[in-house]
Amino acid sequence: MKVILPGGSGQVGKLLARHFSARGDEVVILSRTEAKTPGRWRHWDAESLIDWTDEIEGADVIINLAGRSVNCRYTAENRQLIKDSRVNSTRLIGRAIAEATNPPRLWLQASTATIYAHRFDAPNDESGIIGGREPNAPDTWRFSIEVAKAWEQALDQSETPATRKIKLRSAMVMSPDRGGIFDTLLQLVRFGLGGTAGDGRQYISWIHERDFVRAIDWLIVHEEASGAVNLAAPNPLPNREFMHELRRAYGMSLGLPATQWMLEIGAFFMRTETELILKSRRVVPAYLLAHGFKFDFPDWSTAARDLCAQSKTGRVG
Repeated sequence: MKVILPGGSGQVGKLLARHFSARGDEVVILSRTEAKTPGRWRHWDAESLIDWTDEIEGADVIINLAGRSVNCRYTAENRQLIKDSRVNSTRLIGRAIAEATNPPRLWLQASTATIYAHRFDAPNDESGIIGGREPNAPDTWRFSIEVAKAWEQALDQSETPATRKIKLRSAMVMSPDRGGIFDTLLQLVRFGLGGTAGDGRQYISWIHERDFVRAIDWLIVHEEASGAVNLAAPNPLPNREFMHELRRAYGMSLGLPATQWMLEIGAFFMRTETELILKSRRVVPAYLLAHGFKFDFPDWSTAARDLCAQSKTGRVG
């Protein structure tokens, strides 16, 4: 196949580029700066239809991952950048596909499991509760949900009748790559700081890197799939248990807990937001399970052991 990866220079893009390149597919990375990633690089500014649209012609799949990192303080300026980078790049790709003579047959559009409500009572499948109405939710949480909704709306409003479209409501993708979310959590464990965050009740949704790329392959092959699809392991678990299993997998018995006020202070100095830690994301992959997809790593304990083993042996990628 020919696979186009706008925004493919990040962690998830590198995972997919390695995966498709390893099996002989042609991979094209669209990004502002060239990254050390398998595949050909083409420059794009995520704002204009120049220099890259010829790659759209005859491509099989486009997987849009473009968007400014949410690992920052949600100032007014950063909020605008986060939202615009997602919505505008999605609209831009929609225009490029609509104008193509031979458009891709599939458009996989990154979204996020953060779109669902903060809840403990029951999991959210694809028909779950869209968040934003929780009376006590911080403003930063409501912002993230509004961004996710606008992101998906930009996809829905793109008129690409010859191209199948799927919204990838992805949980945190766990891989041993340096700088990724798993690497960050493992650093905390190594230094004895990988304890419970807040009250530890908030659910963590995640997906192992292998299941993530397998699910992408599955969605490409199954032409009946469309709309929103949750990319998450079927067994999310509370933060307290999640961190306990990670410490056990790494062989670290001690993990100092962090109260909410400690996390707020830490987030301030690290220039990030506590939403990434404290919001309860209880998301399940109902569509994938109902249509026969089998997870290699359905449980966090097994996934954590595999990822820790890869990290200890120096395997990255």
